[in-house]
Amino acid sequence: MTTRVALVTGGTGGIGTAICRHLAKLGHKVATNYRDETKARAWQEAQRKDGFEFAIAPGDVADAAAAEAMVREVEKQLGPIDILINNAGITRDTTFHKMNALQWQEVINTNLGSCFNVTRPVIDGMRNRKWGRIVQISSINGQKGQYGQANYAAAKAGMHGFTISLAQENAKFGITVNTVSPGYVGTDMVMAVPEDVRAKIVAQIPLGRLGEPDEIAYAVGFFADERANWITGANLAINGGQYMGW
Repeated sequence: MTTRVALVTGGTGGIGTAICRHLAKLGHKVATNYRDETKARAWQEAQRKDGFEFAIAPGDVADAAAAEAMVREVEKQLGPIDILINNAGITRDTTFHKMNALQWQEVINTNLGSCFNVTRPVIDGMRNRKWGRIVQISSINGQKGQYGQANYAAAKAGMHGFTISLAQENAKFGITVNTVSPGYVGTDMVMAVPEDVRAKIVAQIPLGRLGEPDEIAYAVGFFADERANWITGANLAINGGQYMGW
């Protein structure tokens, strides 16, 4: 298998870390971004102790200039980016009639705007090299909606709209663009939810449990594989059967 350079945004989170580690196990050179250098260095060192060497670069993906600078820094450290995983995301949950403009804009900018901000600086290189893999990490709530998440659901749904348009534009350049839509995964954020609330979530999942970060990472690795070159514009839902759409 050819070693590629992979950039995973939001790579220090639960799902992001699993994606970084899985891509590294597949033989790729992996980088992620950070906003808090102290936390990022601690994460990098913890991963190093587990045998993983990841590059890190400063960059707020909600800011176009900062995102481009981050991409250039990764390229400087590792080389041209052939695999891009748009994973970074935040929540600012509240019902829409109580939502303020900042809560709306922060989620749209970080979850959806980042897809433009990070992909734009890498797409020309992929087109020139006639190869690329781009994967958006969306959400079950981008498919079915969720009470108190009008901002998050709108952004996550928009990510797949971005996917299917970009897939059409770049297919002839050997670039595939796909989406992974996880359900509820046992990350630190989800496990911090009160146990009774988690129990209600699990009760809605036919498989009877939360997902594991590694299960999401496996799907990302599938889309990033050299052999997945006839799969583009797809959305792979990984939610234990909680939502079964077409």
